Amino acid sequence: MKRNVILGMLLVLAILISGCTQAPATTDKKDAETTDVVTTASLVNTGDAFIKAISKDGTWIIATLGDLKIDSDLVLDGTFVNGKKDDAGNDIVQRKIGLYTQDDARNVTARFTLTAPKITINSPKASIEHGTFVGDVYVTATDFQLKDQKIEGNLYFTNPEAQATFKMDATSSVTGVQELKQ
Repeated sequence: MKRNVILGMLLVLAILISGCTQAPATTDKKDAETTDVVTTASLVNTGDAFIKAISKDGTWIIATLGDLKIDSDLVLDGTFVNGKKDDAGNDIVQRKIGLYTQDDARNVTARFTLTAPKITINSPKASIEHGTFVGDVYVTATDFQLKDQKIEGNLYFTNPEAQATFKMDATSSVTGVQELKQ
């Protein structure tokens, strides 16, 4: 059993590394054209590693390898591109917290819980996917998404644009309120 878990983690690591091209971390559109900082996926299994990965100096995708409990407030900061281009040839902005592992066919194999008093989403086009977040979520950035994600807490939007551009799929849920809180 232990061997299968280790092999599964190594497989997920290989998939994430091969599927995530290096992409420049940026703080604004001008910097995206001139930056020489590169980032790949960050696989984390400790609170300290998670906090570092979600910082403005972190990575565009943060994947947990198990449940995490962090006693301090979290902030997802920075604008990142995922290494892909849109139809016009522009870098695609994206930031993702993945609370799951997957197999080589991209099927979710395990879901994890992240617990913290709150997380503030400052990164544009960010998502939290395939797990459970226990705590309150404060969204300041535009185009935030929940994908197959459960929030056991409240979802607050700090401005009308963040609320208007929020998306949540049919398999996601929020147990508390979803409201504008300026």
